[in-house]
Amino acid sequence: MTSTLMALLCLGLSVGPRTRVHAGTLPKPTIWAEPGSVIPRGTPVTIWCQGSLEAWEYHLLNEGHSGSWDTQMLLESRDKAKFTTYMTVVYAGRYRCDYLSPTGWSEPSEPLVVTGSHGKPQLSALPSPVVASGGNVTLQCASRLGFNRFVLTKEGERQPSSTLDSQQAPSGQFQALFPVGPVTPSLRGTFRCYGYYNNTPQIWSYPSDPLELLVSGMSGKPSLLTQEGPVVTSGQSLTLQCRCDVGYDRFALSKEGARDPLQLLGWQPQAGLSGADFPLGPVRPSLGGQYTCYGGHSLSSEWSAPSDPLDLQVLRLLQLHPPPAVTAQ
Repeated sequence: MTSTLMALLCLGLSVGPRTRVHAGTLPKPTIWAEPGSVIPRGTPVTIWCQGSLEAWEYHLLNEGHSGSWDTQMLLESRDKAKFTTYMTVVYAGRYRCDYLSPTGWSEPSEPLVVTGSHGKPQLSALPSPVVASGGNVTLQCASRLGFNRFVLTKEGERQPSSTLDSQQAPSGQFQALFPVGPVTPSLRGTFRCYGYYNNTPQIWSYPSDPLELLVSGMSGKPSLLTQEGPVVTSGQSLTLQCRCDVGYDRFALSKEGARDPLQLLGWQPQAGLSGADFPLGPVRPSLGGQYTCYGGHSLSSEWSAPSDPLDLQVLRLLQLHPPPAVTAQ
């Protein structure tokens, strides 16, 4: 008991669980972390809790340490309090906060995950990040690190969208496949994923690079073409042109198997048609593949049906040398 008490005092925590009678009329506090909720180990992190001007004190709970609360008694500003610590394995986890007022305890805040860091995984969409309305897509979170579980999140949502066990792929990497669908325009948005190990579930990886999921509808499809033709040579300049007689004001270009649409461009008038030019050159072998483009309106979250695919083939120029001369002695 003495060692536990000393540990709690060193952490600045009050001892023992509190019996709370929540006052339903009090606003639920909000909780956030600065500079962010994913913090490299050993660096400081500040957790803010904002509630009411009627608050007497604020309390912060790490759900991994049941019954232990960090307490802030307020001297000046009453509507929020800050809690500062350094990121270690001990401090990583899910946090909530509440506050005490003359009418009782507030409801606890939504949970905030504050975590350390491992190397970030990679998030990709199969077969494409542009999905027809009503269709299905699989979001693949993968890493060379042997994470036991992966977490998928969507920007703007407090709770993780899904958590799955890791599977080892034939390539040797570890991955989780998150099925999404049937897709509706409301599902479009920016996704990220994280990985973690079972023995330290409170320590997540850095987030993957963001992946934007786009939803295409059934409006008039554009055409995708290139003045250079579908067979191009390494080193030459290349521009793909997306054209449509529908008055779209934004366009997207997608390559089969790529993580994200390559580019998003605004409206550009072309000989009475709306369209956009996507400069890709100079050509290199990695540009070969199948491309489609989409049109959309800036006030809508939905995209057009895809253009017919354009198969781009890249030829390599071989350096030819004259045959060696053969002479008889």
